[in-house]
Amino acid sequence: MKYIVTLNQKKYEVEVERVSPFHMLTHEEVATGVKAAPAPVQPAAPVQTAAPVATPAASGSGTTVNSPMPGTILEVKTAVGQSVKSGQTLFIMEAMKMETEIVAPADGVVASIAVKSGDITETDQVLATLS
Repeated sequence: MKYIVTLNQKKYEVEVERVSPFHMLTHEEVATGVKAAPAPVQPAAPVQTAAPVATPAASGSGTTVNSPMPGTILEVKTAVGQSVKSGQTLFIMEAMKMETEIVAPADGVVASIAVKSGDITETDQVLATLS
């Protein structure tokens, strides 16, 4: 499961994996070969989705698409003037050795693109503006 975690006002995407009970044996269990009953585990609730947060553009003329975390833009999958649908992939970003799709938060037309392939981004940096 993937989660967005905020630490010191910076957002990080993390992936949590459930391990088998074999990896959680105590020294006594290994020595005796008897596994104790596991304690109940409460699954963690996601902090927020991995999709970027849409915010009004500074000029009031549209919606901005912001970087959800620091990373490198691998691919720009849209162009200025192109109509896009909510959820359509606009950018592919590499962050923490994982590829992340940055999607359109709403239907619209791409008014501007502020990055190109190879650019390094910071959290909340404007990547594009939709009108």
